[in-house]
Amino acid sequence: MATVNTVTGPVETSDLGFTLMHEHIIGKSPGVVENFPSVWNRAEEMERAVALLRDVAARGVKTIVDATTAAQGRDIDFVAEVARRSGMQIIAATGLYYDVPRYFHSRSADVMAELFLKDINEGIAGTQIKAGVIKCATDEAGATGEIEKVLRACARVHRATGVPITTHTFAAGQTGTAQQDIFESEGVDLSRVIIGHSGDSKDIDYLLRLVGRGSYIGMDRFGLDMFLPTADRVATIARLCKVGHADKMVLSHDAYSYFDWFERSLLEMTAPNWHYNFIPDTVIPALLESGVTEDEIRQMTVENPRRIFERCQPY
Repeated sequence: MATVNTVTGPVETSDLGFTLMHEHIIGKSPGVVENFPSVWNRAEEMERAVALLRDVAARGVKTIVDATTAAQGRDIDFVAEVARRSGMQIIAATGLYYDVPRYFHSRSADVMAELFLKDINEGIAGTQIKAGVIKCATDEAGATGEIEKVLRACARVHRATGVPITTHTFAAGQTGTAQQDIFESEGVDLSRVIIGHSGDSKDIDYLLRLVGRGSYIGMDRFGLDMFLPTADRVATIARLCKVGHADKMVLSHDAYSYFDWFERSLLEMTAPNWHYNFIPDTVIPALLESGVTEDEIRQMTVENPRRIFERCQPY
């Protein structure tokens, strides 16, 4: 059987179960906690994260893909402890976000790739915890020179390891297309890529183009109604299911337990539904009401994640 690395060790892909394919445990601005430790209460945030994951596990979620990279404050020891205490299977990411650290500006894609390979083959940050997914991102600025370098590094690591690629995109700018172009130029099989945050768009033609080239699309920002209201997200998924593409979508929230870009009170006020429970509690019933079948929901939450991770062979 195929296996995938989680932060608590490898698991068989058949045991992934209901998987949220693009979430985060914590997001910290690099350098802030290290220099101003009073802003971070590790024990408090640990209890909160463990409670949140136990809560969503009680709703049937078995695995979470933590798409947090080093530049987003990845803290692998924290995440591993959360996984052990909560019982949640958590898959960690290597790669870089679209805020590319200056360290890499004068270094090549191959230098990046070597570091990402170590995360996958040896372990993250001096641990034996191995990454199980590769993350990269384009945002409103598109595939700038530094971001293109990250995309090419991720493509090369994917080809060397078979570990799947998941992305962040600015759907309003249709930046998933540029990602596909770059990956394809590096010889990547696009059916082994998830074009993330595609669910921020209700442009069916754009989404069909992404799927038509073979990629999965992440309908993975439920609860962030400022980008697209929940009703529109549900309707878009229902339309894509009706034309036979349940086998190309995965679901998630892109949510955090701790996220220091904003005060928690502000997040709770502006995005009250942006949390791990929103899909099982609200979105799945809404999808069923819209005509999506139980089998299609299982396809998007169980079967597609399993198939994505069971194809982890280099080429």
